[in-house]
Amino acid sequence: MRGLMPLLMKNRNGGRWTGDEKAELLRQMRILWRLSPYLLFLLLPGSALLLPLYAGWLDRRRKARPPRPPSA
Repeated sequence: MRGLMPLLMKNRNGGRWTGDEKAELLRQMRILWRLSPYLLFLLLPGSALLLPLYAGWLDRRRKARPPRPPSA
């Protein structure tokens, strides 16, 4: 993840990305996506208001667990 912010800001600061830099950006974005696809939802406008919905959706304890086998 090192060097991602300077690379992202290069275009905004008037520079142009080379083909290698574009490939690096894609690689970094894929790494971020694999880390947590749920981060995308937290970046949406108004996502702070939706946090209770996200918590309920992600709460795996709501699902019924299969019964434990009797211990010997």
